[in-house]
Parts: sequence; structure tokens; C-alpha cells
Amino acid sequence: MSMRKLEQNDLNEIHALSQKARAAILKMTTLAASGHPGGSMSTIDYLLTVLHMANIDPSQPRKEDRDLILFSHGHVSPAAYAALGIMGYFDLDKAIAQFRMTGSIFEGHVEPGVPGIEWASGNLGQGLSAACGFALASRIQKIERNIFVLMGDGEQQKGQLSEARRFAVKYNLNNIIGFIDYNKLQISGNIERIMPQNIKAEYEADDWYVLEIDGHDLQQIHKAILEADAAARPTVILARTKMGKGVSFMENKAQYHGAALTEEQLTQALHELGFENDLNKYKQLRTIAELEKPSTYPQPKFNFDTGKPFQYDEKIDNRSAWGNAIADIAKLNPNSNLAVLDNDLQGSLKTKKFEAEMPQNFFECGIMEHHTATMAGAMSKAGIQTFFPGFGVFAIDETYNMHRLNDINHTNLKIVTTHVGLDVGEDGKTHQCIDYLGVMKNLFHFHIIIPADANQTDHIVRYVANQKGNYLISMGRSKYPQIKNAAGEIYYNQDYKFEYGKADQLREGQQAAILVMGTMTTRALQVADKLREDGIELQVWHISAPIHLDEAALKTAAATGTIFTYEDHNVNTGLGNCVADKLVQMNLQCKLFKFGVEDYSFSGKSAEVFQKCGLDTDSVYQKIKELM
Repeated sequence: MSMRKLEQNDLNEIHALSQKARAAILKMTTLAASGHPGGSMSTIDYLLTVLHMANIDPSQPRKEDRDLILFSHGHVSPAAYAALGIMGYFDLDKAIAQFRMTGSIFEGHVEPGVPGIEWASGNLGQGLSAACGFALASRIQKIERNIFVLMGDGEQQKGQLSEARRFAVKYNLNNIIGFIDYNKLQISGNIERIMPQNIKAEYEADDWYVLEIDGHDLQQIHKAILEADAAARPTVILARTKMGKGVSFMENKAQYHGAALTEEQLTQALHELGFENDLNKYKQLRTIAELEKPSTYPQPKFNFDTGKPFQYDEKIDNRSAWGNAIADIAKLNPNSNLAVLDNDLQGSLKTKKFEAEMPQNFFECGIMEHHTATMAGAMSKAGIQTFFPGFGVFAIDETYNMHRLNDINHTNLKIVTTHVGLDVGEDGKTHQCIDYLGVMKNLFHFHIIIPADANQTDHIVRYVANQKGNYLISMGRSKYPQIKNAAGEIYYNQDYKFEYGKADQLREGQQAAILVMGTMTTRALQVADKLREDGIELQVWHISAPIHLDEAALKTAAATGTIFTYEDHNVNTGLGNCVADKLVQMNLQCKLFKFGVEDYSFSGKSAEVFQKCGLDTDSVYQKIKELM
């Protein structure tokens, strides 16, 4: 990629703008009485140089072929807002006046509602993974661009960065240019005292191209960016800087990492920078200015040919149905914006057929779930329909914070988790993910789908392939027979159409209702059919979308006077609690009994584990019979 070369007059202009930006940084943080001025001031020289050299256009902040600039150390938002305001992305005065103001887009950590900001960050160590995601998306979309990722030196202590470094080299993401603000100070003091590390050697050990420069020397910054642009490897520029650069009493003082100046100190600092203290102007603007509206991010449009659902008659696991469906979609849509990632579980996750159909869009990420979760989110935001399959304990429990930030970033990620619940069996309690619904229902913009059998799984995968937004599909490990109606016919046949939030009534009855999700559906039907022989007729409803419950179905079930919920999940946080909440909200009165996992369980064959925990067919049958 070709970068703009700067002349001496350009560098002179950047120097003057850097001073203006430092003044803005100090004003906004003092006005808000909070923020991170020190690192913002050490970052600003190379940030403004990047902005002058990159392929960007402030009048078209989301143009398709733009270079991307990511802030991994999102607390330098004052630097980001000052620099972007100076470049014309928005009115700088508004950014100063509205910094950290309730309702403002100029939040304490960078947010993509601000023009020029691509990725919300705050939890350190995730920016390089996001850069990898945007780089892969650009490769698939055949867009030539540079991706700059600005990082702090303290955050290099995070393990996720080592994961991202290895991945970037494996896939030769040589359009990534990293900057590390090497001011050697973090919140609690010197980085060597907090946690010693050799940052340069670590990047070199992972085969990155490493440049060391004076991060305040504009000539060196300019030369390093050109050299990085020409490099055949991912490059990181270790920029030696001074915390609080430009103000004598702030320089090299860790206390200014996260402390704003007083108004008296601000006057002194602005004097050193050559500016008057006009803070009163911004105080007035803060009270009367109209809040800036968030910038919108382009939403992807998916129109995959999803083909015709397969029909299964035999006993089969849902994960095989998922693997077959996604491979079929790949076969029907070669060279499309579809990708699948893997964390060394390809055989268990049934993605080998997808790789055979679309090897260029299958990415083996190794045992690096934290990196993969963030990278997958960034890919999905960039317009790739990205599927991130994994075991429940890895793809949900281990990576929850990554998905939380994905959700904040309004990604379009599709998570597919196998091996959830006690159904995992012999791997034992460390691998029996019994909290997947309880964990993920905390995220406001995720859709959660729990399929009943392989046939419904196939329909769901094809449905999700053309959906925008974040989705989780969760399934167990074992093989189960296909769900049939009371007449013994396949329920989820090829004429079935999946509707998100619609419950499926599998049995009729007037005396009570069982609401069930996922792999327990087969057992619920066995319980209901056995009770029917005793003259007790129960409705059976499969709930595929437990956080968006079908109100009509719930009314019908509640009208019986008794509801049982049955799940392979923590009884305190799963389907039973979703139903209880909804019953109260809808003012529906009935008895509610919950069958679910009551403690960490055992290692053993899943059928034996269910029996030991009182969740097998016979145990639930006896309990319901006693209660009826």
C-alpha cells in the first residue's frame, strides 16, 4: 500500500497541530475533572502523523477503502478526539466541551459512534486482535489498506497480545502497522517495576519487523511509517515517548496517567504550550451545546444462497448437522464473504467439510480463544459473515469479556457452541458448560438459539447465515433421535420454517405443560408419552429462543395451571428463570417447577450423569407424577 510522503512544511504543520491538540487534551480533561491526559500527550505526535499519511477522508469517514486506525489503549480518547477534531472529522470545540458528559458520544474510552473511531476499546490488550480481524476481512474483500493499531506499553503484559502476534505472522498480515507508546509508565508507576518484560525481543521472537524511534521526532515517525508500509512482515514501531510531553511539571510523571489538572495547573500548562486559558468558554458550551449524534457504521448485507435443508431420519448429533449445513452453504457460495474460525477443535466441531469447500476462508487459530473471539468480532463488523465455533466452556465462559466488547461494538458475530451441558459427559465438570444461557443473556444485543435436534439445527444454521447482528447457537455433544410429532412423523421436516422466538408445540395436553430446550427435548417427549399412558396429558413446548419467549405459547402453557421447565443447564439461571420472569411480566398465574442442573456434576457417560443428577427420563417422570 502506498502512503503519502510528507515534506518539511507538512511536518512543521503537524508540530503546530500537536501543540494545539495537547492544549485540547488538557482542557477537556480538566473540564470533565477526569480522564487520561498523560498518555494522550505522549501519543499525539505519531497519531497526527499517521492521520496525515493514511488514506482517509474526514468528509467520508466510513469510505470503503479507507485505512483503519484502531486505539487499543482506548483511555487515550482525549488524544483521539483532539486529533480527529483537528483533522475535521467533527467540531473540536464540541469534543472539548462534551468530553465525558452524560449522553455525549465523546466518552471516556473511544467509541465507534465518533466519526473516525473504528472500534470501541477499554479493556487493554484487544486492539491487535481486532486489527487481525479487519486485516482478514480486507483480504477476503480484496480491499488494499493499511491497518494502524495504537497500543500502550503497559498493555503488552497482556497474554492476548502474544496470541495476536503469532496469528498475524502465520497469515502474513503485513498491512498491520503497530505503534507502542513506550513512555515506560503505567497507572502504578514504571512498567519495569510493575511487570518486567522485553517488548522488543518478544515481537522479534514472533517474527515481527520492529523499529525503534523517538516518538516525538516527526522526521523519525515519518520515516518509520514509510518503512513499515514497505515491509513484508507485520511491523511494530516502538515509539519512545514522555508521559505528559510538552508540559514541564507533567513530563515523566505516572500520576498524570489518569489524573486531570486543576484549573490553576491548566493555566500554567497552557502557558507553556503557548495558549490562553479559555476554559470558561467550554464551561458555557457544556451547558448549552447540542449533543453530537452518534456516527453510524455501515451494516453488512447478506444474501447467501442457503440451499435446501437436509433431512435426517437417523440418530445423529447436532454438531454434525451444523458442520454439514455450513459446508453446504460454502459449496453454494464459493468466494463469498463467509468465514469459519477454529481453535484446534476441527474434528469435534465438524468443520472439515467447510474447509474442503472454502479453504481460503477457513482460519486455524490454534489454542488462542481470547484472540479469536475479538478477531472474529472485528471480521464480522467489517462485513464478513463470521462463524466462531467452539466448546461452550471456551467459546463462551472463557471469552465472555471479548463477546461483551463485541456486543458494545455492534458486531455481526455468529457463535456456534457444541459440548454444552452435562451432555458433554466423560470430560467432567471442567468441560460441562452449564451456564451458557445464564452468561450470554447478559449481553443486550445477542440472539440465543438452542436447537432441539439435527434437523432443526440445519434450518437454524441456514437461517442465521443471512442475519445481521450477534447470534449464539448452542448444542450438546451426543447423538439423539430426530424429534417426531404425536403421529410419529419428523417434526422439523423440509417444509418447516424456522422463526426466531416462535415456540414449537410437540404434544398437546390440558393438565400441565413442559417447556424444554435443546438436547433435553427427546427426554421431555419420553416423559410426556409415559405420563400419557398413566392418563396425565401434558403439553410439550420446545423453546429455541429462551430470551425471546413466545408469549402466545406461554399463555397456552400457563392456562393449564402448571408449568415444568426441563433443561441441561444451571437451574438458577437458565430457561426456568427466563420463564419465571416472563410469567411475572405478563401477569400469568400458574405453578412453576424447574428441573435443571443443581451443582457441578460428574465425569461419566452422559446418560449416567443425567441419572446421577436426577435429570433422566425416569426420575423426571416420577417427580412429575408425584406433583400431579
